[in-house]
Amino acid sequence: MAPPPQPHDPSTWPTGKVDQLEDLVARVLAPNPSPFTYTGTQTYLVGADQGIAVIDPGPADDDHLAALQSAIADRPVLAIMCTHTHRDHSPAAAPLAQLTGAPIVGCAPLHISSDGPRSDAPFDQTYAPDRVMEDGEAMTGPGWTLRAVATPGHTSNHLCFALEESGAMFTGDHVMGWSTTVVVPPDGDMADYLASLARLYDREQDRIYYPAHGPAVENPRQLVRGMIGHRRQREGQITRLLAEEARSIEALVPVMYKGINEKLWPAAAQSVHAHLLDMERRGTVIRSGDIWSTL
Repeated sequence: MAPPPQPHDPSTWPTGKVDQLEDLVARVLAPNPSPFTYTGTQTYLVGADQGIAVIDPGPADDDHLAALQSAIADRPVLAIMCTHTHRDHSPAAAPLAQLTGAPIVGCAPLHISSDGPRSDAPFDQTYAPDRVMEDGEAMTGPGWTLRAVATPGHTSNHLCFALEESGAMFTGDHVMGWSTTVVVPPDGDMADYLASLARLYDREQDRIYYPAHGPAVENPRQLVRGMIGHRRQREGQITRLLAEEARSIEALVPVMYKGINEKLWPAAAQSVHAHLLDMERRGTVIRSGDIWSTL
């Protein structure tokens, strides 16, 4: 978990405005900025006049829904696609489907009451897709193809969507340029997350990433390589600290995350927990109650 690289400037990231990013891709920012969503959730519109897909419709906020309706105008909506079902991503799918008649497709439903300390992150209990996309399946429209790439880790149901015509990848919360994603057990899994990062790194065809939060990533493989390295560094840091003395997660976090806003420590603790569970499965650490130690 990392803080934003600079303060959020609303004039730089206006909500409700349509930004045309490339021929087939436009973006509308939802009005839900926070320490965990940065400037807010970015909803992407993929396609042209003959028919579009809406990716990550965002929160069920009246102003955001009105902005999406304005951006869609009279174009047919062929699919409303969700990368995962945290409440800052999918709740607008149902009302948007009612407004447009479009099917909801993408990730599987996942009904978990809460996954940690984030007020905006617990799972969307209302999400009911018309079609669940499996890894490798495609949603197509006039001049565009969006192929699902399974990327579990942040959540077990997380998908990315590859726009094959342009080399763009919509990465949801799996890869973001402004921050590392939070991995929250029991649904979030560090081993799965690292395997999903490795999978994206192996995809040389992806030219640019469009995450759900923060700026586009124009050097995707370089960033992913750095993220993998960052997680390995965190694991090494845990190993060194536990080799010094057995500790609880609450004792590890202030040492590991010096300089990070203390309001983010509960989320950081979840990722530390995910690391420890992965290390425990691999037999490099053990626990006794709340105390962890190396073997």
